[in-house]
Amino acid sequence: MTIGTPVSAVTDGRAAMLAIAMNGEPLLPEHGFPVRMIVPGLYGYVSATKWLVDLELSTFDAFDPYWVRRGWEQEAPIKTSSRIDTPKPLSTAKAGKIMVAGVAWAQHRGISGVEVRVDGGAWQKATLSTSVTPICGANGSGNGRLGGFAHPAGTSHRRERGHPAGEADGPFPNGSTGWQSVLVTVEG
Repeated sequence: MTIGTPVSAVTDGRAAMLAIAMNGEPLLPEHGFPVRMIVPGLYGYVSATKWLVDLELSTFDAFDPYWVRRGWEQEAPIKTSSRIDTPKPLSTAKAGKIMVAGVAWAQHRGISGVEVRVDGGAWQKATLSTSVTPICGANGSGNGRLGGFAHPAGTSHRRERGHPAGEADGPFPNGSTGWQSVLVTVEG
């Protein structure tokens, strides 16, 4: 398999690396032995190569990366996004306050705010963690914040976490966009 990673992404100051060890021990085969490439800020199909045995400097025009031949974007920057971790989709909760929590990330910018809405109502600000970390986010992709929102529950609710991604679209060919919704049934 051949993987293409933009040279600019490994020379622009981000913490790109070739890993040969993890936690002071040699890299194990399941983690990518002999060498694993890690480039924060790019989707894994161009940045998280396991079992690396050869590197070649080329151009995208002269090179035919495995996933790009299948229609995926060649540079693959991770988009601003978020994820609801609790409550779980299609779960049942007891009447009372329900904590909605998850993580949001935006490469090279960070997250300054997250909003949640219930049943199509007004967007309301979530409380964000005070710490901002360059390694929090999807796939260790960086610039993430944890957030939470407590909602007094009474019936079935749909919770959405918004981000400036616009219309919902699936991951092919360059990452998903839109708002995540979670349907929760409330007892009582």
